[in-house]
Amino acid sequence: MSRRSFLLVLVILWGLIPRQAHGAPAADLWPRWQAFDPDAHGTVDHAPWGRFLERYLRPGADGITRVAYAQVTAPDKERLSRYVAGMASIPVSRLHRDEQQAFWINLYNALTIKVVLDHFPVESILDIDISPGFFTNGPWGKKLLEIEGEALSLDDMEHRILRPIWRDPRLHYALNCASVGCPNLQATPYSAIHMEAMLDDAARQFINHPRGARVDQGRLTVSSIYVWFKSDFGGADEGVLAHLRRYAAPGLKANLSSIKAIADDDYDWSLNGADRP
Repeated sequence: MSRRSFLLVLVILWGLIPRQAHGAPAADLWPRWQAFDPDAHGTVDHAPWGRFLERYLRPGADGITRVAYAQVTAPDKERLSRYVAGMASIPVSRLHRDEQQAFWINLYNALTIKVVLDHFPVESILDIDISPGFFTNGPWGKKLLEIEGEALSLDDMEHRILRPIWRDPRLHYALNCASVGCPNLQATPYSAIHMEAMLDDAARQFINHPRGARVDQGRLTVSSIYVWFKSDFGGADEGVLAHLRRYAAPGLKANLSSIKAIADDDYDWSLNGADRP
């Protein structure tokens, strides 16, 4: 094999590896989105998103909540598109900071589901290869909408707005990437008034499910989320372990008591669909 052919093979293989394996994006603040109105009292209506969740979320006996993508009707797909477009028209910088957090979480999740529906059927969100750049995959890097005159991608919302502004590791349980390995979509939209309780509940759900953390013969395997984003959990295994223990149920907490380090991690990129494509 020539050197040129060998390099071409390496490039192709690199492109097939999920982006997180190359290193997760850093939390890189976009200062333009720091603006908020501390005196604002207005709220955003997330009822359309709530109705979609009510109709198409399917909690499974295995503890994984899936989305019935194949059953989404054309009218409901259009309603979801209108909700996303309506969110994009909201002057988010005029909202209270707490309301902004719910705004970005719900928009991120609804937009992710919309992207999947726009490209369905797919086996994995990684198959929706619309991000710019030769070494990218998935939809996260593509500018998908415009808010207050700024073009935004899913990566922008997660890594340049939510993570750097709120600095809360529980956000990883709120943002759904349409994969089996991801924390569940919650049955109701996030709201400012219930934010703390919802984030805590989502953390407990995920951590106490085997795809979050499990101990087998004294070895701890965690979701790759804790490796990709270790900086959000204190930057070391010790920080991840402290976080896990905080939300672990008694059985898991007892198993974690003697654990000193993460032994392995995994993640399932299969689409979180209730019905296979």
